[in-house]
Amino acid sequence: MKKIVTIAAAFALCCASLGAGIQAFADAPALVVKSSDGERSFTASDLLARPDIKSVNLTGTASGDIYRHKVEYRAVPLLALLGNHPEAHFDTVEVQATDGFVSEIPLTLVQRGAKNGAIAWLAVEDPAHPWPALPKETASAGPFYLIWQFPERSGVSREQWPYKVARISLVESPDHRWPQLAVPARFAGDAGVRRGHDVFVVQCIACHKMNGGGAGSVGPDLGQPMNVTQYFKDAGLRALIRDPHKVRTWPEQRMIGFGPSVIPDADIEALLKYLHAMASAKLTLAD
Repeated sequence: MKKIVTIAAAFALCCASLGAGIQAFADAPALVVKSSDGERSFTASDLLARPDIKSVNLTGTASGDIYRHKVEYRAVPLLALLGNHPEAHFDTVEVQATDGFVSEIPLTLVQRGAKNGAIAWLAVEDPAHPWPALPKETASAGPFYLIWQFPERSGVSREQWPYKVARISLVESPDHRWPQLAVPARFAGDAGVRRGHDVFVVQCIACHKMNGGGAGSVGPDLGQPMNVTQYFKDAGLRALIRDPHKVRTWPEQRMIGFGPSVIPDADIEALLKYLHAMASAKLTLAD
């Protein structure tokens, strides 16, 4: 009788373990890719089994790597995931993270990887060999992380290294989807304002909207209900961009500073010109 009970208990434990394994497989985070080939869903296991998966080591020039080159990645070429024939009006790769960060990356930047430019990879976290936890967090950058080899070849920005990726889509450019981002017509001839717009789209839009335009939801809208230049002086904005913790802090603060190697002084000045131009145009419309 005791042997039967022991066997039954062992069988029950085996079933419980199997059930837990099945549930873990069912709960595995999936990556959604919307491309010229339609919308597809991949688990980490799916991507790790692809024939084009490679081991990727990043060099010291890859300044955007959250792990500072301490991790050897298993990764799939991003271009391969996007398909070979994107529709002409889709000129942007939108990468959405689970934390509300949304990077808008020009498709041409990704395509340069085939022409001796920076090479974009989607790194996949192997459950058997998990990545380290992120600084001040318990979770890693996985299960999916967009990384770049030789980013200096194409001027890849730190904000174009999104991690905790949940969705990758081929879309129209930010200005096409959100016309309110565009440089106001009366500033169209101002090269500084135009440059500031470009800085905003690369460095800011991943977290901040402008007058409701944008997909990022990490930080506040910089255009409404009041433009940020209406409640921050330029000196305060410069300080906030460089080191937000020296300006103000709060428990849920997530913004980190942008040093001169990420946003040069000239680009900060151009960004301020863009913000002021957007505020001026909004006030003109209100009048």
